[in-house]
Amino acid sequence: MKVLKFGGTSVANAKNIALVKNIVANSQVNKNIVVVSALGGVTDLLLSTATLASAQDNTYKNSLKEIEERHLITIKELIPVLQQSKVLSKVKSELNTLETLLEGAYLIGEITPKLSDKIVSYGELLSSYIISEYFIAEQLNCSYKDSRELIKTNSNFGKAIVDFATTNSNCKEFFTAVPEQVIVMGGFIASSTSGDSTTLGRGGSDYTAAIIASAIDAELLEIWTDVSGMYTANPRIVKQAMPIPHISYEEAMELSHFGAKVLYPPTIQPVLSKGISIVIKNTFDAENEGTLITKNKNELGKTVRGISHVEHIALLSLEGPGMVGIPGISKRFFEVLSQANISVVLITQASSEHSICVGVSDNDAIKAVQIVNEAFEYEISLGKIKPVIAEEDLAIIALVGDNMKRHQGLSGKMFSTLGKNNVNIRAIAQGASERNISAVIVKDDVKKALNTLHEEFFEDNTKQLNLFVMGVGNVGTKFLNQIQQQRKFLKENLKLNIRVIGISNSRTMVFDEDGISLKSWDEKLKAGEKTDKQKFFENIQKLNYRNSIFVDNTASAEVSETYASYLKNSISVVTCNKIACSSEYNNYKNLKDLARKYNAPFLFETNVGAGLPIIDTLKNLIASGDKILKIQAVLSGSLNFLFNNFNDQSTFHDIVKQAQEQGYTEPDPKIDLSGIDVMRKILILARESGNKIDIEEITNTPFLPEESLATTNNEDFFASLIKYEADFQKMFKEANDTGSKLKYVAQYEDGKASVGLQHIPKGHDFYNLEGSDNIVLFYTERYPNQPMIIKGAGAGAEVTASGIFADIIRIGNF
Repeated sequence: MKVLKFGGTSVANAKNIALVKNIVANSQVNKNIVVVSALGGVTDLLLSTATLASAQDNTYKNSLKEIEERHLITIKELIPVLQQSKVLSKVKSELNTLETLLEGAYLIGEITPKLSDKIVSYGELLSSYIISEYFIAEQLNCSYKDSRELIKTNSNFGKAIVDFATTNSNCKEFFTAVPEQVIVMGGFIASSTSGDSTTLGRGGSDYTAAIIASAIDAELLEIWTDVSGMYTANPRIVKQAMPIPHISYEEAMELSHFGAKVLYPPTIQPVLSKGISIVIKNTFDAENEGTLITKNKNELGKTVRGISHVEHIALLSLEGPGMVGIPGISKRFFEVLSQANISVVLITQASSEHSICVGVSDNDAIKAVQIVNEAFEYEISLGKIKPVIAEEDLAIIALVGDNMKRHQGLSGKMFSTLGKNNVNIRAIAQGASERNISAVIVKDDVKKALNTLHEEFFEDNTKQLNLFVMGVGNVGTKFLNQIQQQRKFLKENLKLNIRVIGISNSRTMVFDEDGISLKSWDEKLKAGEKTDKQKFFENIQKLNYRNSIFVDNTASAEVSETYASYLKNSISVVTCNKIACSSEYNNYKNLKDLARKYNAPFLFETNVGAGLPIIDTLKNLIASGDKILKIQAVLSGSLNFLFNNFNDQSTFHDIVKQAQEQGYTEPDPKIDLSGIDVMRKILILARESGNKIDIEEITNTPFLPEESLATTNNEDFFASLIKYEADFQKMFKEANDTGSKLKYVAQYEDGKASVGLQHIPKGHDFYNLEGSDNIVLFYTERYPNQPMIIKGAGAGAEVTASGIFADIIRIGNF
């Protein structure tokens, strides 16, 4: 014999019930006991209807009518016309009785647990009868049995306790004698010894099936639902979750206790001692193997088999100096909760005995606080114990696996992974069996926590990076193109899965929780909502994704002022915007400190040298114990381009215009030509060398006329260049006459920094610097005479974008 249980989604409508019939008809055993839930959603509808009636809200009749229509439509779609009369008559009779019960609740203005059980039982009574008649109409050798006649309980209405001796006897006697091959029953419902309808608690249809399977020593218990077995995590929250082909009873119980919705926690208990296997299968994908639950046969040796969670948890802490060394405190605490029928889902106690912390349902929190404070009123009045308060809106996440106890470091790995993503842990519990490690976290962090842990333990170390990009001009566009081009390579070779979740320019912004297609991002951005920097940040906060990275491709001071907010929320920052790192020293230091404190990388390699590894090399030198003695550098690709192309055959105005058009300068070329950009760069290098310095301390010897520096727009600026062309030609001639080249040089030595135009003679490292290249000479204690040289392309959208991309990859490899 085999027991097959079908949940509410499996019997939600006539189409689904037809699938159920096919599954039952193809079953290969001599006798099939089919346990069915109420039609999908009907149990909730019955409960809400009863609540309306007890509140004397006349609209309960509308809900009752909806219940009636659901069942009558199902009958008409399933049962042939000639056979409908009998079924319709029976169902309408039951619905009339239901109506009478609801009228009673309406008239007296209340609903008792006993009456509630009677009302809610009609979901399974009606569905099981209709389905049995449909099976008979489809020529299955089938009969119907009212579960209340077999399963006997006490009178604890709402969650009755089964009388197994009587129930087992009833089941053996009935199923041994019944001749039909298929017997259809309603789950969830039972009856007390006095004959009143009782229920087995929400999810009790699973329990019904397990009770019967145990009573008749069934060869198999099949639970049919809307997913293909138990998954490594909730697939609705973790899209990368994978089905678990084989799992032990104990693992399944742990996962179901901690929220795995495909299995009701008490289900396994009746079949556990009998060694009856359970299979969880998908009604809508019947060929899928699903999950087999048996005794521990963890053949693959997996440590963590699944990650689960329970929401709507409140944390109660009983603490105070009066608890230390006093016997009986724990007994009183748990006893008062037990007497109030409050279930404790998590317990943790400090070894000092100073505090005991428990997790309970949010629904029980107010009541629990009240009764515990009453129980310890005397100790509280003396100040020996603090009044208990409830911390609500929490959730429990749990790692589950039989083999976890054989592996060291799992707890550390779990908590480290959560910590890196700013998931704060409020309480921790782990049993001596080490089959379960549980942690209490804020409910809003559940999605991030589950995805982070799943990525760590199940996804072959593939790490998902979620990017939020502000600025999609020349550099930003190149950056997005590079990501699109390299995504497959990164996933296959570096195990990095990069998704762009949000994009913003100065006009519009757009978000997509599943990732923005980089083939059509520009079209989506055009249709996006109006840009709002604060709202952009709030959206990132609300999404609360793991490994979130804010990418700033702008040159905006306003955007740079938001970095602290991102870092405080453990959102990494990658930027080519030099303003933050060259701002007041205390702000620079604060950002670096926040990055360390909140474990959120703050990377700005492209601030100096675009894609060249200048800052990274400098960091490595300092970290390895070297000391910087002097820095000499040509740090402006723009200025190097200008002076490499300017001569007596061209005008300075035309060369600057050319540099602007080719993207070598900022939109405002004066930023480059005034030297402020180079000042920022040498300032950043000096600071990264470990020196405290501000930009006002840097000596800037300008080569532009004062009139050019004083202009307020590009038109006036370019006009001034024409006006002073003779001065520029004179500069060129003076350098050329001595066989030198003009280079704009930055220098830092002995705590002093300077920038300015210099004549560079032949043989100097800077002399043959071509195009828009940058060069940096690091003189250090290890390289005092022959400096470490970094040289290469230091300007241009493509190389800057690649530098930003490299910083993203660095974060991925942290």
